[in-house]
Amino acid sequence: MTMTGGKNPAPTVDIIIEYREGIVLVDRKNPPYGWALPGGFVDYGESLEEAARREAAEETGLRVELIRQMHTYSDPGRDPRQHTISTVFIAKGEGRLEAADDAKGAGIFRRDSLPKPIAFDHGRILTDYFDGRY
Repeated sequence: MTMTGGKNPAPTVDIIIEYREGIVLVDRKNPPYGWALPGGFVDYGESLEEAARREAAEETGLRVELIRQMHTYSDPGRDPRQHTISTVFIAKGEGRLEAADDAKGAGIFRRDSLPKPIAFDHGRILTDYFDGRY
């Protein structure tokens, strides 16, 4: 097996949190701005599932039960900062919703009430989720 010294994509997670008859989105306080699924970078030594639970708690204050892995998104242009590969989880949230960490706001939305702008490729992810393409 040959290993290259080049750059590798960064692993990330995004979480579709089903909560109170909707899904949770956070309003980002750092660029790229807009509404996004809770999520972020996977820490070294951390599993994808651990990262998903940690990021959900850090950004929303919610405890989540991961229901299933939905899909992995890998388009090199999905994040304008760098090439990322995101594994998306569907989860049930419980607790009190409260924006924290790099989220300046958080809300509960349904398909017919999604805010704008949606950051990253999260519009596509949400369409796939609402259309049952997973």
